[in-house]
Amino acid sequence: MKTKLGALALTLPTALGILVGCRVANAENHDDIPSSGVSTSSDAAEDAKKTSSELYNLIGLKGKAPDTGPGVKECGMKDPDRYFQIFHSWSFRPTSPEQLEDVMDQLKSQLPKQGWEVVAYGPDSSRNKNLGLTADNDAKKFSVNIIYQAKDNPPNLNFFVVSGCYLVPDGQKIEQF
Repeated sequence: MKTKLGALALTLPTALGILVGCRVANAENHDDIPSSGVSTSSDAAEDAKKTSSELYNLIGLKGKAPDTGPGVKECGMKDPDRYFQIFHSWSFRPTSPEQLEDVMDQLKSQLPKQGWEVVAYGPDSSRNKNLGLTADNDAKKFSVNIIYQAKDNPPNLNFFVVSGCYLVPDGQKIEQF
């Protein structure tokens, strides 16, 4: 358990760096994170859950996904009292592990049909060479990074969904959760 949490702690900053819109991966500073518009953090969290649910449905397999909720984070170097990002990290374990073997290719072909642009696909630099997929959805204002951990016991998919920068409406405060 400590190893998994440690790995997640190391993976989270990397995933955030990758996902703040792959379109801005070459940006020189974090002020270039794309805008997601104006929203309360609770409404933006509902959008993140809906986006995650749509991604879950694209998997097309029976399995378990822990009921984890979205979180709120600061948005780069922007005013933390006015700007925020939403992230939603979750995993999927199928009822039959061998079912995951073709799911990444399936997601790679299905995501563009749902408005996602696949911007990266291939093995990561880890010892296990986990297969990763990163996609952006400009209409939804979210990016997703999916990692297929084939060598884990049991094999699983890890999803990290992250928004661009939201501006909290005038007179509202950013809720932290």
